[in-house]
Formats: sequence, C-alpha cells, structure tokens
Amino acid sequence: MLSERFEDPRPLDQAGWSEVQRVAHDLLPLAAADLRYCSPAPRSRATGEGLGYAPLVQLALRDCDMGRWRGLTLGEAMAREPEAVDAWLADPRSTPHGGESLLDFIGRVGNWLDTRPAEDGCRVVAVAEPSVIRAALVYALKAPPATYWSIDVRSLSTIGVAGRPGRWSLRLESVCGQPTRA
Repeated sequence: MLSERFEDPRPLDQAGWSEVQRVAHDLLPLAAADLRYCSPAPRSRATGEGLGYAPLVQLALRDCDMGRWRGLTLGEAMAREPEAVDAWLADPRSTPHGGESLLDFIGRVGNWLDTRPAEDGCRVVAVAEPSVIRAALVYALKAPPATYWSIDVRSLSTIGVAGRPGRWSLRLESVCGQPTRA
C-alpha cells in the first residue's frame, strides 16, 4: 500500500496493458456477467475495456476522496504530514486530508453493492482499484474498519461476494469459475 497513489489519475501504462493481455483469456468468462461495471479511474476503464467487458462507469466505485493527498503515496503523505496520517490511520472517521473518511468510503462502496440486483443467478462484475475492493470486502463481511488495512488486493485478481443486501459472504473462486479448493 505504501506505493499505491491516492486517486491515481494515470492511465494504464504499457506494463499494465501487457498484464491485461496476459490474463485476458483467463478472465474472459467474467465478460458473460449480466452486469459489468468499472470505476471512473482511467486504468479501471481501460482494464475493463481491454478485457472485453464493455463496462458501465459507476461513480460510486471511485477511489476514496483524499483531498489534498490526491496523487500522493501513503509514504509521501507521511513525509509531509506525519501527525495527520497517524490520525487518519487510527480513526476511520477522521478526514485530516480534507476529503472523505474511511468510514464514509466503505459506506459509499457498500451502498453501491447493496443496490445491485440480488436475483438468483444474476452475476455482476466490477473492475475497480484495490482500495475500492478492500472497502467492498470490509462492508460485505461486516468487519471492523481497521480490517481495511489488512487486506491485500493485487491487480487483476478476482474476489467474489454472494448474497443480498445485509447478507453478503465472501466467495473464493478460480478464474474458471470453479470453487477454489484448499
């Protein structure tokens, strides 16, 4: 997380395109989802398009509003405002950067999740930044907000949740859609 940029506006670079092309075949089955979404970030939109999903942009899936820390890494923000970063990391309601609190961010992403169709068999795919996926998982699992900092989401990984508003569960699947076996 130290190298992730807050609200990173950069487009998908050549290395990112190469990675999308490398996994596109494995992730192609997800294009059959009934609904396909992406965050408004340039990299998420390009990834969704590059995978053949033709996703609809959802503003609710945007990264956390980091105010004056937008574009910085956590390490850069710490170097500039160590006390403010400490306060932000310790209190999920704090907004020392002038943006959105972690609690509000998790709630926003969770509210979006709760408005997705819950009909049996309806599959939804969302391409978003790691921070958005972490927020969705914290919300879906009803985990304490501090759990957000313990979830590592890798680029082009897949995470599934199943259920309906208020009753979500984590579903780990292989890329081919078969349940993961331990």
